[in-house]
Amino acid sequence: MGYAHHVFDRILDPNVALWNAMLRGCSQNELNREVVLLFRRMRSVGVMPNCFTFPVVLKSCGKINALTEGREVHCFVIKSGFKENPFVGTTLIEMYSSGGEAGPAYKAFGEMIERNVVAWTLMVNGYLLCGDIVSARRLFDLAPERDIVLWNTMISGYIENGDMVAARRLFDAMPSRDVMSWNTMLNGYANNGDLDACEVMFDEMPERNIFSWNGLIGGYARSGNFLQVLATFKRMLIEGTVSPNDATLVTVLSACARLGALDLGKWVHVYAEGHGYGGNTYVVNALIDMYAKCGTVKNALNVFINMCAKDLISWNTIINGLAIHGCGADALSLFQQMKCAGVKPDGITFIGVLCACTHMGMVADGFSYFQSMIDDYSLVPQKEHYGCMVDLLARAGLLVQAVEFVDSMPIKADAVIWATLLGACRLHKNVDLAELALHRLSELEPGNPANYVMLSNIYGDIGKWKDVARLKAAMKDTGRRKLPGCSLIEVNDDIVEFYSLDERHPDSDEIYEALDGLIKLSRSSGHSSELTVFEQ
Repeated sequence: MGYAHHVFDRILDPNVALWNAMLRGCSQNELNREVVLLFRRMRSVGVMPNCFTFPVVLKSCGKINALTEGREVHCFVIKSGFKENPFVGTTLIEMYSSGGEAGPAYKAFGEMIERNVVAWTLMVNGYLLCGDIVSARRLFDLAPERDIVLWNTMISGYIENGDMVAARRLFDAMPSRDVMSWNTMLNGYANNGDLDACEVMFDEMPERNIFSWNGLIGGYARSGNFLQVLATFKRMLIEGTVSPNDATLVTVLSACARLGALDLGKWVHVYAEGHGYGGNTYVVNALIDMYAKCGTVKNALNVFINMCAKDLISWNTIINGLAIHGCGADALSLFQQMKCAGVKPDGITFIGVLCACTHMGMVADGFSYFQSMIDDYSLVPQKEHYGCMVDLLARAGLLVQAVEFVDSMPIKADAVIWATLLGACRLHKNVDLAELALHRLSELEPGNPANYVMLSNIYGDIGKWKDVARLKAAMKDTGRRKLPGCSLIEVNDDIVEFYSLDERHPDSDEIYEALDGLIKLSRSSGHSSELTVFEQ
């Protein structure tokens, strides 16, 4: 556009076609403010716009929400005799609708002599954008012609409104459906959390494309059903009719990270490299996250180093990954490299930096970085940053200072912060502050028995068994049981979950037999092996 401007400015008397070319060029390059300024310049030199000028200018006004300028252009449209032009009319509807003004949009719609299905669709969508689903449906029913786009627009309106019953009723009434129609309903069920209906819809589809598979996989991911994410991905590969894209791989890698499915994650890495996604920033960022969360920090670092283009998410992911796994020095070194590269850190960056200081016991440095976040980058500390500072002090054994820091915080400490303090109290065997932390936790989470278990363990560590019995009774009074911890292990290309003393696995007899053999082998080698069971 710079060269285009240079050439255009050297033309002595450009005609309307040249002005339109410049306006269209700016619009295509998202220089919408420049479009509005260029139009004013065009009018100031007396060049008369035509029917190709107004749609470009009005569209740009809508994109930057410049409704005042848009109204001025609308006035000029009327004075110039173009208000009945279908291209100008549809753009007016679009501009006012995007600004949340359904009244002026409908007035422009009413002034159009020829209203095609595009105009009807834009007006229906305009009402939906303004939250008036009743008017949208009324106009939909009056439309003389309805194409698939108009049907899908109305169905999407019901879905956005959370009314899946009305959406399904309208979907069933459609005279013909394409894959986009099916995908609209599929994503509607997924986004509204009805995965059973989503699965049924997916199986009923006569044709599926990449958006169909991504809709189902994304629905499982949003609901936290990561095992189903992996199962559906494997089904996708087995059926082989549709190939995964970058969005698919990112979701699958995220599921691998959450489940610790390192082997599958490595396979996806090879697949991405072999199918042209090795340089895709989104996929590579997901790979870094997957390797870091699966504990193979070296692989995460190698992927990061070999990246062609690193964005803020890339830096944040590797810094946080290193910090969480105790590689604090490497995390802080990368933070310095990040600043030298001219990448401005954000709040997530500083969570990783403060976490690194916590693992290294660098209390003074942690406070220095915390202050730098405020002074140098104008970032307002969030609850997570205050939690990191409390953890920093507590792990260093400065429990009194940690409580004082909590009391001085401008925001109220949540259960996570007090649970952090409670955990540190067990580490440093500080009963008084542990009781204070439990008191605050009982106010924030009165029904959470895990807090009582933590303090009970502290009492047990120092031999206060009467207090242990008292807390057990208090825990029973809550009427709840502590949820047992669940472990996941990757076996034979599958993820198996199990709890302590779990016997649900079909091979549990063989598993416990092997475990018993390992314990005997350990003892025969001179190692002591003790198994302590604490009934919750």
